[in-house]
Amino acid sequence: MTRIHRIAAVAALVLALPLPLAGAATASPAPAPAVAAQAPAAFHGELPRPTGRYEAGEEVLRLTDHSRTDPWVPAAGPRQLAVSVFYPARPGSGEPAPYMTPGEAQGFLATRVPAGTGLQPQDLVNLDTHAYTGAKAAGGKFPLVVLSPGFENPRATLTGLATDLASHGYVVALVGHTYEDSGETLADGTTPGCALCDTGAPDSLPDSRAKDVSFVLDQLTGQHPVWRLSHLIDRDRIGMAGHSIGGDATLNAMAEDRRIQAGVNMDGTFWAPIPTDTLQGRSFLLLGKDSDHSANGGDTSWAKTWAGWQGYKPWLTVAGTNHGSFTDVPVLAEEAGIPAPAGTTTSAERGMQLTREYVGAFFDRTLKGRHEPLLDGPSAADPEVVFQHP
Repeated sequence: MTRIHRIAAVAALVLALPLPLAGAATASPAPAPAVAAQAPAAFHGELPRPTGRYEAGEEVLRLTDHSRTDPWVPAAGPRQLAVSVFYPARPGSGEPAPYMTPGEAQGFLATRVPAGTGLQPQDLVNLDTHAYTGAKAAGGKFPLVVLSPGFENPRATLTGLATDLASHGYVVALVGHTYEDSGETLADGTTPGCALCDTGAPDSLPDSRAKDVSFVLDQLTGQHPVWRLSHLIDRDRIGMAGHSIGGDATLNAMAEDRRIQAGVNMDGTFWAPIPTDTLQGRSFLLLGKDSDHSANGGDTSWAKTWAGWQGYKPWLTVAGTNHGSFTDVPVLAEEAGIPAPAGTTTSAERGMQLTREYVGAFFDRTLKGRHEPLLDGPSAADPEVVFQHP
């Protein structure tokens, strides 16, 4: 059994409902039995509206790395990725962007949503993301942030964070890691599902994700960028954030690719230590649920990583949250009538609000050079957020 399967086969979230799945990235008590959800009479899915001055434009790139055979399904040939690129856009232009393709929605409902919700694939396709395809780009150059989702969760589940960052003046590349989740639609129109979910993620997965990210950076910022709006990207200001195993992969990506100046781990266990000299004092934010990731919590990998870090390294935990609280998952669960896991006291929208605010403030400080009082210490406005001081 792989390390991630051993650590957390007993704990994962399907739309915030506690169901057993292989591959969640944090340990917790054994989950309660599944219960069927009661869907609302009419489902209207909507993510919280972005809070910045710009609209969020969106364009999906379907890329092929011809230098690398797919690590999980070699018979598939070169590694293929789907990447949603969000960017600051002018208001009043473009058409509403779908949340997922029909194939992605079908795979997500089949593998990540409990029975009895009554949800149909088109419900997720039509979910209101407040992002727009074909939107006219705002003028200027903007930092680039790469986002990497948790194991088994498709890239779409970080859309709420991506749109908010774009609205505050970032280009965001949200990467779907093929064969590692419920399905990503590729250039040929197929939507392959998860090749790893039955056995759990291998120890090599964080390093593989780092290679995915470096390839995406090459495609967006290299000599011959593939994206038509690549002129929006300030190549000297690049960050990365990930949820769960995507947070661990962020550390690997920073160690392997010095273009990444700042990173964020949202509630993910660090699998293996990274030599601190490879990180050269760059900045890293730890943001997770209080029950596991406080200084004396059950996940000791955070304290070990934090102790060896030489750069700017805020460590924050959020009381009353669960593993999915840093993603779109609880918002969708609430709208679908699926109850939150026991012990969750922070609402779905509040969890997303805090994630957006603190991740955004971190990148504003590290990539834009702004002083962000939100990161100076505890705030009466955010009593759930605890600054850890090991």
